[in-house]
Amino acid sequence: MALIITGKKFIRDLEQNGSLALYVPLEGGFEGRYQRRVRASGYINITLSARGLGDLAAYLTGVHGVRPPHLGKKDIRTYFIPPIVTSQLEELPPKSKGLVVWLIDGIVLSNQELSYLTELPKIEPRVKVVVEVGGDRTVTWNPLKDLLVPARAS
Repeated sequence: MALIITGKKFIRDLEQNGSLALYVPLEGGFEGRYQRRVRASGYINITLSARGLGDLAAYLTGVHGVRPPHLGKKDIRTYFIPPIVTSQLEELPPKSKGLVVWLIDGIVLSNQELSYLTELPKIEPRVKVVVEVGGDRTVTWNPLKDLLVPARAS
């Protein structure tokens, strides 16, 4: 990996495709350089872990209920949380290019969830998606739609 990374190709591919599947070295740290380049080019970045998100459409773009464990000591409660992406889009600065949703541990996502993440930038053009889906010796990326496995006709 080069010592100085401009990130122009990464940002160009992100803007063209809307969503990218990212492979990073497992020792970590390299993806932070790309997150800095994304922020420097005018995007706001949200980093989330894909583990435990549940329904992506509800979590990212709809009001969803959360029920914390009561552990037998309190009443069962449901808290309604505003959507992450929609509320962040409302708060974007005027000069911002948009919002980048950066998901780590994307290997746990199903094909249906990955297909929703490829459609999200088409639904809301100001949103871009980066999903870390595995490890590699260097930082590499592909369009997220290339990661989807077509069903075999039997």
